[in-house]
Parts: sequence; structure tokens; C-alpha cells
Amino acid sequence: MNLLAFDTSTDTLSIAVARGAARWQHTGPGGAQASTTLLPAIRQLLAEAGLALGDLDAIAFGRGPGSFTGLRTACAVAQGLAFGAGGGRGVPVLPIDTLAAVAEAARQQYGCTEVVAVLDARMNEVYWARYQWQDGVWHGSGSGEEGESSDGDFGLCAPEALVVAPGWSIAGNAQAAYGERLAPHATHLRALPDANALLRLAPALLAAGGALAAAQALPRYIRNKVAKTTQERADERAAQLAAAALVSTQP
Repeated sequence: MNLLAFDTSTDTLSIAVARGAARWQHTGPGGAQASTTLLPAIRQLLAEAGLALGDLDAIAFGRGPGSFTGLRTACAVAQGLAFGAGGGRGVPVLPIDTLAAVAEAARQQYGCTEVVAVLDARMNEVYWARYQWQDGVWHGSGSGEEGESSDGDFGLCAPEALVVAPGWSIAGNAQAAYGERLAPHATHLRALPDANALLRLAPALLAAGGALAAAQALPRYIRNKVAKTTQERADERAAQLAAAALVSTQP
């Protein structure tokens, strides 16, 4: 299976390409830099793998929750590449929840199977979700406890409000920001929604019918944000134009 995967939801940019069992990967600064470095790094990895965009079975990306600007960049690039790949035939996109990718990264790095995935949401809040590894797949057990806002399987709360059951591990990047305010008696593991985790999640999601048309490469937000800033609109448009330019150079 040939896959491209990338995540720009945190301050770390992560990209990976799979050609069968072989892997190529890139990690670098995310945030504001992601919109300018993402496409050149994708081009380089595809070249190293000997793949054109049209050779891909799908383009996987972290759809959120996470940085608003980062998620918009990821969606714009995924849409642009997927629309034009293969001389306009296109390839499907595979939006993957970033918190599921955190759980998978923690399983791969530390072997844990009961994980509360947590990402810093800024503004003194964290995004979180619970995951259990059973029968070779992750099962999410949702949010919705009293006093917490939620969106399906995801929650948003103050770090002090997060409840972690005995035996479960916290994985993510929020402890660095909140320290003892975040479940001080739980086991904390550093893990990010990296592209290799997306690649490992992709086959099961594809088999379950999770591939979508390019137009459905959309972010998943938890905290509402009404309007884009002028800079965010400019960054999103620049990402779309750059993706189109990359597509035009592909066979």
C-alpha cells in the first residue's frame, strides 16, 4: 500500500510516506512554519520513495483537534494534492483524529493499551479522549462528564478537571504546559500525533470505508472559532496554491 501521511496540529510538523513496507519520514518545526515547509518536504519524501501523487492509495492527515492554523493548513494541502493527483483522477483522503494518533504513538513507543490522549488546547484547557486497545484496534470511550464540554468522543476541559482512572496512562504534550495541574498522580508519557502513527492507523480505517473524496478533507474542531484572521486566510490560500503547483509538476 502506498500512503502519504502528515500532521500539522501541534508545534511539530510530521510527514511520512509508505511504499509497501518501506517508510520515509520527516520531522521539523510546525506552527507558522508548517505552511512553508510542508510541501517541499512532501515533494522530497515522495521523490525518495520513487512515488508520484497518482501512485498513492490515499492521503492521510491529522484532522484535529489541534492548532486552528495547523488544521487549516493540513486540510488545504490534503485537498489540493488529492484533487489533482494522477492527472486529475484524484486520490482519496483519510482524515484521522489527532487524539487517536496520540494513543497509537504511545502504544508504539511505550506499549500502553489504556490511554487518555491529551493535547494542549491553550487558553488553560486541554483536548482529551480515552482509548483502549482491543483485538488489534483502538476503541474510544468518550467524554461528557459533568462540567466538561465535548464533541462526540472528545472532551475539552481545564487541566485540573481531567479525571484519569487507576492503571491508565496520560499521553500527549500537555504536561509540559500544565505540570502538576494535570493529573499529578497519573503516569505521563510524551507522545505526539506523528505521521508514522497515522500510517499505522490508516489500513484499518481504509478497510472500514474511511476514505473520502478530496472535498471532504475537513478539520475537526472542538472549541468554536467564528472567524479566520486575515493572516490565517492568507496562509490557507498560500497552502492551496502551493499544493496546486506541486500537483502540476507530477506525472
